[in-house]
Amino acid sequence: MKLLIVEDDSGLQSQLRWCFDGYEVLLAEDRSSAMTQVRRHQPQLVTLDLGLPPDPANATEGLALLEEILATTPETKVIVVTGNDDRANALKAVSLGAYDFYIKPVDAEALRLIVDRAAHLFELEAENRKLARESASPLQGLITSDPGMLKICRMIERVAPSDATVLLLGESGTGKEVLARALHQLSPRSKGPFVAINCAAIPENLLESELFGYEKGAFTGATRQTIGKIEHADKGTLFLDEIGDLPMSLQAKLLRFLQERVVERLGGRTEIPVDIRIVGATNKDLEALIKSGDFREDLFYRISEIAIHIPPLRERQGDRSLIAHALLERFRQDQRRTNRLGFSTEALRAIEAYDWPGNVREMENLIRRAVIMADGPLLEPDDLGLAASSDSQDHIGLREIRDAAEQEAIIKAMGRCNGNIAQAADLLGITRPTLYNLLDKYGFRQ
Repeated sequence: MKLLIVEDDSGLQSQLRWCFDGYEVLLAEDRSSAMTQVRRHQPQLVTLDLGLPPDPANATEGLALLEEILATTPETKVIVVTGNDDRANALKAVSLGAYDFYIKPVDAEALRLIVDRAAHLFELEAENRKLARESASPLQGLITSDPGMLKICRMIERVAPSDATVLLLGESGTGKEVLARALHQLSPRSKGPFVAINCAAIPENLLESELFGYEKGAFTGATRQTIGKIEHADKGTLFLDEIGDLPMSLQAKLLRFLQERVVERLGGRTEIPVDIRIVGATNKDLEALIKSGDFREDLFYRISEIAIHIPPLRERQGDRSLIAHALLERFRQDQRRTNRLGFSTEALRAIEAYDWPGNVREMENLIRRAVIMADGPLLEPDDLGLAASSDSQDHIGLREIRDAAEQEAIIKAMGRCNGNIAQAADLLGITRPTLYNLLDKYGFRQ
């Protein structure tokens, strides 16, 4: 991994160069030479002294360079290094997108720890970006790597060219409208309109006129002729969301339309032919509603020529983290945040452990709020409103025993070596980077 050290003090530059074994170290002493290195080598990590020539007494040049680096390579992790009396500019740098800051005088081991943490985060984010590219769904707007959902995608692709009526079944927030739009976009009707109506969101006394339209004078307040949603969808697709909430009185009228493919506006006498495809969706058990007398059996068979069951998010393998990262990047761009945002390890564990009863819609709401309120480069479980999670209960005992043993060994080794990390690593029989990670893991060094 490439590390660019931007430092105008040649002595400190040389000292730092030898502190980062294992990294490909690049050097620069001012803004111009730093940007040359960035464009040529695209380093993943940068340590940046804010006091650079031609004005080393101030942070102006360093802050300008920080913005230029992040504009050129947004994924780069920049650690700013500044003097004791310049904490305000260090915090400003973080607000501009720096990963972290370190205050002089330089402690090589502490700075190495910060750089190693930044490198680990960069690798995680790079892996997530790669996974997102490789796991891209064949359907626009749908993000998944789950085998079951990918099977549904292939089913949508096969069904789309036909005019079969499709019923999408699944919990709220699972992406039924996304799949309905995909059916439309992959069909011969893609150039026609896609008209969506939520049958549960419109009062019963208004829903009929919304669907079928009305003539002038059909009822009090009908001052002009109005075309209904069904006519608007002519030559396209009509998406009836929450069709399980359709009142019984309208179920009969919708059934007649599906049989005859003509509509009559309220107050009208003319039959109007309409050429549309119907896609329905519901989170209700329609067969149970049929048994209770709340849904017509003949309508059920008309709207479910092909029924597709969409699994909830909690049952999709690998989708929680994948979707969370995609949403994080989308909302970061929506909020015009120039700094990179990521999830901490604990946040990712919490995302994986949570059941997401509200599915993708719930995740959207939590991550959008977290992005708006975020004041650091990493989102924690508290930012998402989720409890920090550990592994499953079946493994907690062994994990705690192992962690306790590791902590005890580290404490003893550090004590014997008077806090010297290199000597402690040798005593423990591990590498320095491994010890840095363990110190970070157990909160021994902040």
